[in-house]
Amino acid sequence: MAEAHQAVGFQFTVRPDGVDLKLSQEVIKNIYLSGVTAWKKKAIQFKSLVKMLSGRRPLLYSFQTALPRLPVPRVDDTIQRYLESVRPLLDSEQYNQMEMLASDFKETEAAQLQRYLILKSWWATNYVSDWWEEYIYLRSRSPIMVNSNFYIMDFLYVTPTHRQAARAGNVVHAMLQYRRKLERAEHAPLRALGTVPMCSTQMERMFNTTRIPGIETDIVQHLTDRKHLIVYHKGRFFKVWLYTGGRHLLPSELENQFQRILNDTSEPQPGEQRLAALTAGDRVPWARARIKYFSHGLNKVSLDAIESAAFFLTLDEEPQGYDPAKPDSLDVYAKSLLHGKCYDRWFDKSFTLISYPNGKMGINIEHSWADAPIIGHMWEYVLATDCFHLGYSEEGHCKGDVNRGLPSPTRLQWQISAECQDVIEMSYLSARRLADDVDFHGYLFSEFGKGLIKKCRTSPDAFIQLALQLAQFRDQGVFCLTYESSMTRMFRDGRTETVRSCTSEAVAFVRAMEDPGATKAQRLALFLRAAEKHQNMYRLAMTGSGIDRHLFCLYIVSKYLGVESPFLKKVLSEPWKLSTSQTPQQQLNLVDINKFPKYVGAGGGFGPVADDGYGVSYIIVGENLITFHISSKFSSPDTDSGRFGQHIRKAMIDIQALFKPENEKRAVENGKYAHLENAKKHM
Repeated sequence: MAEAHQAVGFQFTVRPDGVDLKLSQEVIKNIYLSGVTAWKKKAIQFKSLVKMLSGRRPLLYSFQTALPRLPVPRVDDTIQRYLESVRPLLDSEQYNQMEMLASDFKETEAAQLQRYLILKSWWATNYVSDWWEEYIYLRSRSPIMVNSNFYIMDFLYVTPTHRQAARAGNVVHAMLQYRRKLERAEHAPLRALGTVPMCSTQMERMFNTTRIPGIETDIVQHLTDRKHLIVYHKGRFFKVWLYTGGRHLLPSELENQFQRILNDTSEPQPGEQRLAALTAGDRVPWARARIKYFSHGLNKVSLDAIESAAFFLTLDEEPQGYDPAKPDSLDVYAKSLLHGKCYDRWFDKSFTLISYPNGKMGINIEHSWADAPIIGHMWEYVLATDCFHLGYSEEGHCKGDVNRGLPSPTRLQWQISAECQDVIEMSYLSARRLADDVDFHGYLFSEFGKGLIKKCRTSPDAFIQLALQLAQFRDQGVFCLTYESSMTRMFRDGRTETVRSCTSEAVAFVRAMEDPGATKAQRLALFLRAAEKHQNMYRLAMTGSGIDRHLFCLYIVSKYLGVESPFLKKVLSEPWKLSTSQTPQQQLNLVDINKFPKYVGAGGGFGPVADDGYGVSYIIVGENLITFHISSKFSSPDTDSGRFGQHIRKAMIDIQALFKPENEKRAVENGKYAHLENAKKHM
């Protein structure tokens, strides 16, 4: 997803502590620390295993220790696949130069760098993930709002109640139920294909977690058993206790607490209204401001309350959601979730829950601690629990009696100096420029969906990815390096890998589609070949044979050793002008969408990855709907998200037309690609 933005041209510096210390010792030290962290995780997971052995059904971490380690690919295989991936994007001279760089790398630095990676793979549980978190996310000094954080929307068609406080009450209570099951490891183990266990490590930091800014690098602070929530409304911060008498607050009690906040007419304190803009701007000014203005007194107490909260809730003031009568409703909704006003979400929290006055909800997620399927798992549980288990009264209130004796929410207190307010304003203005430049387009493709695509005897994901290649070429007139996110969670501590979707086979297909002399049969044959190639690339990525994480880690080792590699430097600086991701759905199957077709999610999205490119997230909803979330930048004269959406629509229809004569004649081989599609639900 949004990691593609961070993965381009990142830089870091290794500073040995002693004058005589060799850089090889620094990388050994780093590998050692990776192993220590991994063994600490094992100790925690062993406790869950002991609990599992005392019970009858498997718990969340029951299979964790049985998961295989992510293998380190052979350098020769990675280089060969890399060259194959860039061949359609380079002319002959450029490709020959890249071949020479690759050959020099293989003959000189590669063996030494590979040895360190193999050593790390023996000692740490995953040779990629800790470096990926640190160097792609935490060391980035640019704003995480838009560039890194992503969002997930509410139900597309259904709003269970139009009472803001009631909806927030049910949703927060459902989240507390989910957290309790998570703390007790009572959720069923995650499985790909319904049988293959997947890593659950990322779920550990879902709640009680905050990204803490630093001068050179941020850290992720995770606490346990937090009993309060911070709520933002009209420029004020409130602390709400989530427990009373040793139990969670009931939905009706939470509704009452939130209604008290909505009814509160007090004014923001000086500097309070836009305080959260510090989390939206550049990281270094925020880190310095945190040290200077928030390390003592009232400000420290209040900031600690925010950073130690279970999560962050914004009671927004403007209604949002999909409205068929308003063509731009999804666009506005997406931008609200992605960046809001730039000061009404705490972008450093693991997630900010956003509640709108018309009853709609959504979440903004900080990316360093986990990937989209993890928060998606929780969100599916919450929405299903909200609508099908908790429910509402006929008047739209939460069910149950109201305990009006609970202490009212308390205001956080601040003493924000004029000097600090100037820093806040600078961060706000920087974030505002970034947010205003986001060109978003949400598009519901309802001409056909997964059902008809499968009748075309191809994978829905491959179908969409090839449509995106066709749309990209029609929009820009050139092909580009394309990023599709795949998961590697069948391995211990696995996160993601890249599928390079712009293959030679995809290029040949697109050129045939644009060649008036090509026959329908030729185009169809090239499409099927390109789709099979894409599926094979996806299989390689999911099974540990992708190339981009391997190249990334080789580069990290080279920097620790002080080895300059022109090949790796070139590879890691290449821009992803088209970044794509499929939003997972039905991970839990708590809602039968055939029986309740209106209870489908709208998916989620992320900000533009390149200044002159597109970010595209899509969700395959049931059998007959695909929702696209498209982002780019207004400042680029070459991109237009709405225009790209129309190119996607036409590309989808044009590809489907290749199969029309066969659709009604062929028997549908349902399930031919079901194993891969089920796995993608957990991407």
